[in-house]
Amino acid sequence: MEKGESHMNVNGLTGSLNTILTWITRLALLNVLWIIFSIQGLLIAGIFPSTIAALTICRKWQEGEKDIPIWKTFKRIYRDEFLASNILGWAIMFMGLLLYLNFLVMSTSHGEVSIIIIIAFYLLTFLYINIIIWSFPLLSNYNGSIIQHMKNAIILGIVNIHYTLTILILLFCVTYVSLEFPGMILFFTVSIGALCWSWISQGIFKKMDTATN
Repeated sequence: MEKGESHMNVNGLTGSLNTILTWITRLALLNVLWIIFSIQGLLIAGIFPSTIAALTICRKWQEGEKDIPIWKTFKRIYRDEFLASNILGWAIMFMGLLLYLNFLVMSTSHGEVSIIIIIAFYLLTFLYINIIIWSFPLLSNYNGSIIQHMKNAIILGIVNIHYTLTILILLFCVTYVSLEFPGMILFFTVSIGALCWSWISQGIFKKMDTATN
Protein backbone atom coordinates (compact mmCIF):
# COMPACT_ATOMS: atom_id res chain seq x y z
CA MET A 1 0.00 0.00 0.00
CA GLU A 2 2.79 2.38 0.95
CA LYS A 3 4.71 1.56 -2.23
CA GLY A 4 1.61 2.22 -4.29
CA GLU A 5 1.06 5.60 -2.65
CA SER A 6 4.71 6.52 -3.16
CA HIS A 7 4.46 5.61 -6.84
CA MET A 8 1.32 7.72 -7.22
CA ASN A 9 3.01 10.69 -5.50
CA VAL A 10 6.02 10.46 -7.83
CA ASN A 11 3.75 10.29 -10.88
CA GLY A 12 1.73 13.21 -9.59
CA LEU A 13 4.85 15.28 -8.99
CA THR A 14 6.26 14.40 -12.41
CA GLY A 15 2.98 15.34 -14.06
CA SER A 16 2.86 18.67 -12.21
CA LEU A 17 6.44 19.52 -13.16
CA ASN A 18 5.75 18.57 -16.77
CA THR A 19 2.67 20.84 -16.84
CA ILE A 20 4.62 23.74 -15.33
CA LEU A 21 7.51 23.34 -17.79
CA THR A 22 5.08 23.05 -20.70
CA TRP A 23 3.39 26.33 -19.77
CA ILE A 24 6.74 28.06 -19.22
CA THR A 25 7.76 26.96 -22.72
CA ARG A 26 4.47 28.13 -24.24
CA LEU A 27 4.65 31.53 -22.60
CA ALA A 28 8.30 32.00 -23.51
CA LEU A 29 7.66 31.06 -27.15
CA LEU A 30 4.66 33.40 -27.37
CA ASN A 31 6.72 36.24 -25.91
CA VAL A 32 9.62 35.66 -28.32
CA LEU A 33 7.23 35.49 -31.28
CA TRP A 34 5.69 38.81 -30.25
CA ILE A 35 9.14 40.40 -30.23
CA ILE A 36 10.20 38.82 -33.55
CA PHE A 37 7.04 39.78 -35.42
CA SER A 38 7.00 43.27 -33.91
CA ILE A 39 10.55 43.80 -35.20
CA GLN A 40 9.56 42.25 -38.53
CA GLY A 41 6.95 44.99 -38.87
CA LEU A 42 9.63 47.58 -38.02
CA LEU A 43 7.85 48.06 -34.66
CA ILE A 44 5.56 50.82 -35.99
CA ALA A 45 3.54 48.30 -38.02
CA GLY A 46 4.29 45.11 -36.14
CA ILE A 47 3.32 45.76 -32.53
CA PHE A 48 -0.44 45.91 -33.04
CA PRO A 49 -0.92 42.71 -35.10
CA SER A 50 1.53 40.92 -32.78
CA THR A 51 -0.57 41.99 -29.80
CA ILE A 52 -3.78 40.75 -31.44
CA ALA A 53 -2.07 37.43 -32.25
CA ALA A 54 -0.88 37.05 -28.64
CA LEU A 55 -4.35 37.82 -27.26
CA THR A 56 -6.00 35.40 -29.68
CA ILE A 57 -3.64 32.55 -28.76
CA CYS A 58 -4.29 33.22 -25.07
CA ARG A 59 -8.01 33.08 -25.79
CA LYS A 60 -7.62 29.75 -27.55
CA TRP A 61 -5.69 28.39 -24.58
CA GLN A 62 -8.49 29.45 -22.26
CA GLU A 63 -11.02 27.77 -24.54
CA GLY A 64 -9.17 24.48 -24.16
CA GLU A 65 -7.03 24.54 -27.33
CA LYS A 66 -3.82 24.11 -25.36
CA ASP A 67 -1.95 22.13 -28.04
CA ILE A 68 -2.38 24.52 -30.96
CA PRO A 69 0.75 25.08 -33.08
CA ILE A 70 1.84 28.42 -31.62
CA TRP A 71 4.17 29.47 -34.45
CA LYS A 72 1.74 28.72 -37.30
CA THR A 73 -1.25 30.16 -35.44
CA PHE A 74 0.61 33.34 -34.50
CA LYS A 75 1.84 33.84 -38.07
CA ARG A 76 -1.65 33.32 -39.53
CA ILE A 77 -3.37 35.72 -37.12
CA TYR A 78 -0.60 38.29 -37.59
CA ARG A 79 -1.14 38.20 -41.34
CA ASP A 80 -4.93 38.14 -41.22
CA GLU A 81 -5.26 40.98 -38.68
CA PHE A 82 -2.35 43.10 -39.92
CA LEU A 83 -4.43 45.82 -41.56
CA ALA A 84 -7.30 46.00 -39.09
CA SER A 85 -5.03 45.98 -36.03
CA ASN A 86 -2.83 48.72 -37.46
CA ILE A 87 -5.83 50.90 -38.30
CA LEU A 88 -7.09 50.45 -34.73
CA GLY A 89 -3.65 50.91 -33.18
CA TRP A 90 -2.75 54.03 -35.11
CA ALA A 91 -6.18 55.56 -34.52
CA ILE A 92 -5.60 55.05 -30.80
CA MET A 93 -2.08 56.50 -31.08
CA PHE A 94 -3.45 59.56 -32.90
CA MET A 95 -6.07 60.12 -30.20
CA GLY A 96 -3.38 59.76 -27.56
CA LEU A 97 -1.26 62.37 -29.34
CA LEU A 98 -4.19 64.81 -29.40
CA LEU A 99 -4.77 64.27 -25.69
CA TYR A 100 -1.08 64.81 -24.99
CA LEU A 101 -1.03 68.05 -27.00
CA ASN A 102 -4.09 69.24 -25.08
CA PHE A 103 -2.31 68.41 -21.84
CA LEU A 104 0.71 70.47 -22.91
CA VAL A 105 -1.52 73.42 -23.73
CA MET A 106 -3.28 73.14 -20.37
CA SER A 107 -0.02 72.82 -18.44
CA THR A 108 1.39 76.00 -20.01
CA SER A 109 -1.75 78.08 -19.52
CA HIS A 110 -0.77 79.07 -15.97
CA GLY A 111 -4.16 78.50 -14.38
CA GLU A 112 -6.15 80.19 -17.14
CA VAL A 113 -7.97 77.00 -18.16
CA SER A 114 -11.57 76.76 -16.97
CA ILE A 115 -12.68 73.94 -14.72
CA ILE A 116 -15.05 72.71 -17.43
CA ILE A 117 -12.17 72.16 -19.86
CA ILE A 118 -10.18 70.33 -17.18
CA ILE A 119 -13.13 68.06 -16.38
CA ALA A 120 -13.69 67.43 -20.09
CA PHE A 121 -10.01 66.55 -20.52
CA TYR A 122 -10.06 63.98 -17.71
CA LEU A 123 -13.33 62.53 -18.98
CA LEU A 124 -11.84 62.09 -22.45
CA THR A 125 -8.74 60.52 -20.90
CA PHE A 126 -10.95 58.05 -19.02
CA LEU A 127 -12.79 57.13 -22.24
CA TYR A 128 -9.45 56.83 -24.03
CA ILE A 129 -8.15 54.35 -21.44
CA ASN A 130 -11.30 52.26 -21.93
CA ILE A 131 -10.69 52.19 -25.68
CA ILE A 132 -7.11 50.99 -25.14
CA ILE A 133 -8.10 48.29 -22.65
CA TRP A 134 -11.08 46.82 -24.50
CA SER A 135 -10.63 47.48 -28.24
CA PHE A 136 -7.84 44.96 -28.75
CA PRO A 137 -9.60 42.04 -27.00
CA LEU A 138 -12.77 42.92 -28.94
CA LEU A 139 -10.87 42.86 -32.24
CA SER A 140 -9.33 39.49 -31.36
CA ASN A 141 -12.78 38.03 -30.55
CA TYR A 142 -15.37 39.60 -32.84
CA ASN A 143 -15.85 40.80 -36.38
CA GLY A 144 -16.84 44.43 -36.75
CA SER A 145 -15.69 47.85 -37.84
CA ILE A 146 -12.97 49.71 -35.98
CA ILE A 147 -15.46 52.41 -34.99
CA GLN A 148 -17.85 49.78 -33.61
CA HIS A 149 -15.07 48.17 -31.58
CA MET A 150 -14.18 51.57 -30.10
CA LYS A 151 -17.81 52.32 -29.22
CA ASN A 152 -18.22 48.90 -27.61
CA ALA A 153 -14.93 49.38 -25.77
CA ILE A 154 -16.21 52.59 -24.16
CA ILE A 155 -19.49 50.94 -23.15
CA LEU A 156 -17.72 47.87 -21.77
CA GLY A 157 -15.22 49.98 -19.88
CA ILE A 158 -17.88 52.09 -18.21
CA VAL A 159 -20.24 49.22 -17.37
CA ASN A 160 -17.38 47.03 -16.12
CA ILE A 161 -15.18 49.71 -14.60
CA HIS A 162 -13.98 47.37 -11.85
CA TYR A 163 -12.71 44.92 -14.47
CA THR A 164 -11.08 47.77 -16.38
CA LEU A 165 -9.23 48.76 -13.22
CA THR A 166 -8.30 45.11 -12.60
CA ILE A 167 -6.74 44.81 -16.06
CA LEU A 168 -4.85 48.07 -15.56
CA ILE A 169 -3.53 46.92 -12.19
CA LEU A 170 -2.47 43.52 -13.55
CA LEU A 171 -0.68 45.05 -16.53
CA PHE A 172 0.98 47.59 -14.25
CA CYS A 173 2.16 44.83 -11.91
CA VAL A 174 3.58 42.76 -14.78
CA THR A 175 5.38 45.84 -16.13
CA TYR A 176 6.71 46.81 -12.69
CA VAL A 177 8.05 43.32 -11.97
CA SER A 178 9.62 43.19 -15.44
CA LEU A 179 11.46 46.46 -14.82
CA GLU A 180 12.73 45.06 -11.54
CA PHE A 181 13.81 41.83 -13.28
CA PRO A 182 14.65 42.85 -16.89
CA GLY A 183 15.31 39.24 -17.88
CA MET A 184 11.53 38.73 -17.90
CA ILE A 185 11.08 41.15 -20.80
CA LEU A 186 12.59 38.78 -23.36
CA PHE A 187 10.60 35.70 -22.35
CA PHE A 188 7.55 36.48 -20.22
CA THR A 189 6.44 40.13 -19.95
CA VAL A 190 4.18 40.31 -22.99
CA SER A 191 2.89 36.75 -22.79
CA ILE A 192 1.96 36.97 -19.11
CA GLY A 193 0.43 40.41 -19.67
CA ALA A 194 -1.59 39.11 -22.62
CA LEU A 195 -2.72 36.08 -20.61
CA CYS A 196 -3.98 38.29 -17.75
CA TRP A 197 -5.59 40.71 -20.22
CA SER A 198 -7.31 37.91 -22.11
CA TRP A 199 -8.39 36.10 -18.93
CA ILE A 200 -10.33 39.10 -17.61
CA SER A 201 -11.82 40.13 -20.94
CA GLN A 202 -12.89 36.59 -21.83
CA GLY A 203 -14.90 36.38 -18.63
CA ILE A 204 -16.84 39.49 -19.67
CA PHE A 205 -17.31 38.33 -23.26
CA LYS A 206 -18.68 34.96 -22.13
CA LYS A 207 -21.26 36.71 -19.95
CA MET A 208 -22.21 38.94 -22.89
CA ASP A 209 -22.55 36.01 -25.28
CA THR A 210 -24.61 34.02 -22.76
CA ALA A 211 -26.94 36.97 -22.19
CA THR A 212 -27.53 37.51 -25.91
CA ASN A 213 -28.15 33.82 -26.73
